[in-house]
Amino acid sequence: MPPTSHRSRTRLRTALAGLLGALLPLLAALALAAPPAEAGTRAVPTATLTEVTGFGANPSNLQMYVYVPEHLAPHPAVVVAVHWCGGSASAMYSGTEWPALADQHGFVVVYPSVTRASKCFDVSSPQALRHDGGSDPAGIRSMVDWTVRTYAADTGRVFVTGISSGAMMTNVLLGDYPDVFAAGAAFSGVPFGCFATTDGSEWNSTCSGGTLTHTPQQWGDLVRGAYPGYAGPRPRVQLWHGTEDDTLRYPNFGEEIKQWTNVLGVSQTPAATDTPAAGWTRTRYGATGDQAPVEAISLQGVGHNLYSWGMASRALAFFGLDGGTTTPQPPAAGCAVTASVSAWSTGLTASVTLTNTGTTPVNGWQLAFSLPAGQTLTNGWNAVYSGRTGAVTAADAAYNATLAPGASVTIGYQATHTGNSAAPAAYSLNGSACTTG
Repeated sequence: MPPTSHRSRTRLRTALAGLLGALLPLLAALALAAPPAEAGTRAVPTATLTEVTGFGANPSNLQMYVYVPEHLAPHPAVVVAVHWCGGSASAMYSGTEWPALADQHGFVVVYPSVTRASKCFDVSSPQALRHDGGSDPAGIRSMVDWTVRTYAADTGRVFVTGISSGAMMTNVLLGDYPDVFAAGAAFSGVPFGCFATTDGSEWNSTCSGGTLTHTPQQWGDLVRGAYPGYAGPRPRVQLWHGTEDDTLRYPNFGEEIKQWTNVLGVSQTPAATDTPAAGWTRTRYGATGDQAPVEAISLQGVGHNLYSWGMASRALAFFGLDGGTTTPQPPAAGCAVTASVSAWSTGLTASVTLTNTGTTPVNGWQLAFSLPAGQTLTNGWNAVYSGRTGAVTAADAAYNATLAPGASVTIGYQATHTGNSAAPAAYSLNGSACTTG
């Protein structure tokens, strides 16, 4: 074979460079869609992932896989775990802790898997956004029915969770089949109907870019319109989103909250706000416990790949499948608070001293209070703050989490005001009212 000429080698290098340039954006997009690898020790599943065929109506040719633990509970719960765009059932199985949780609690996990080239779930077509309309949601409904029949599962404990495209499908399934699912947990998703298209496209840039907004009533009407005439109970919803999500922009998080609080008929004002982990702000709507109608977790500075090991356990608690084994909130204790304010024309600083007046140590504290009208928190110290106006929670920093009997901790914050520079009128420690003085 004759040697390759300099011109041929140049053309080859140019072609390879062009191919690499075309592939890199695609690879980057796939990396954004997949959950990151997590360090640490993980439990090894005791059973295996098994494919199921012939499970029922399947208009979009989805594949179905199930994970059934060796020690299956009587009339088990069912969790549908929906993969991200570009993912698969096996990737969702190996990349999350749902199999290990199933081993621990005895429920069945169903893993739908897309066969179309994009590996993205259909959350856009008119068929997908209608009860029994067809496409992927209808196939997933068939998977649930098959699982319930086969394992005598509890129809009142069927749940769905998903990441990215799977999170969008979670919202779609909750809207299409409120009679099937009791609750759902969506990690980096968008509201039901936000991705709707009529031209066959799977992508809606207006929605993904976070520029599609509606009133709560309009968002709620989209959900109600998916199943006209349905008057039964609606599933509870847990929502997760990173503030730096550049695939499905962060404004979608607020639109999801608007939608589901409207659908579930609860106030858009949180019933509780706290910081369960550093950089997290959790708001609960309609109730304050682990099974509130709507729970929303915002992750400060986190992008689209927000899923990390341990989050499924929090979703499990929201579903009510943890058997009460989650870490309880810190116990209430006797407390006293003194506060002083130094104000100027449009701003103020406040110093707040919390004292444990009980007889036992407080290991982990959350001090809740309400800022007077017109005040907006801009900065704080010696605590982790959540909420900027109205209801505010100051949670312990790692170095001051323990308060011995009689011990005190002083925290502070800076705020703007519009005329009222007073200190908050009341405080509560871990849910119990404190005396003030």
